[in-house]
Amino acid sequence: MVSELFAGMGVLLGYFLVCIACLVLIRYFLKVPTELFRKTLHTILLFSVLILVYYFKTWWISVIATVIFAIVVFTILSIGELFKGYSKFLTERSTGELKRSLLLAFGMFAIIILVCWGLFKDKMLVLVSIYAWGFGDAAAALVGKRFGKHFVTGKLIEGRKSMEGTIAMFVVSFLSVMIVLLIRGGLPWHGYIPIAAITAAVCTVVELFTLKGYDTITCPLAAAATILPLLWVWGGLVLV
Repeated sequence: MVSELFAGMGVLLGYFLVCIACLVLIRYFLKVPTELFRKTLHTILLFSVLILVYYFKTWWISVIATVIFAIVVFTILSIGELFKGYSKFLTERSTGELKRSLLLAFGMFAIIILVCWGLFKDKMLVLVSIYAWGFGDAAAALVGKRFGKHFVTGKLIEGRKSMEGTIAMFVVSFLSVMIVLLIRGGLPWHGYIPIAAITAAVCTVVELFTLKGYDTITCPLAAAATILPLLWVWGGLVLV
């Protein structure tokens, strides 16, 4: 148990250190658009889920590692905030944004791992729940920033969000769910189309109406709450 925990955390730490080193070089030597840089950080975080799911052999050790790593990262970023230029380098919109976002993300990882891997014994459902939100959210931000011309506003919507970004989220979320489910197997390929479409639609709507950046929590949980019963109804999920 202890060896698995520390070995896994070592791999996780190594992954982030390599990615951070690459980001530092990119940030200093290339002129990267702010939103693209932000979503690169976002994508690095998404791929770390593969380590949590496939390097670790025991779900609860993975959850413990996630919680410990979140505490360590929170502490490091809190120290980093003391240095001038920290927020600017990380393209934070407000002080403490990255620290808060990472804490929410790792908390969400722990919950999804506990539910999908711990309770339902299915690692792939961890990926599909998180990636239904993750890649779709990145696409929404990038497409919305670059091509957004038609905007949706309302009392329940924070600021204004573009229709172009919302459509991009649905499409990329749909593709993400389809790809992961096809790799997972268990049903004919056409059986995944309605599952992916419904899950993507739910994630898109939840993201649209979630305030203050809490879509990091609400969207993956909504994806899991949607896809688990749908797979069970279609016969692609066996309760154990």
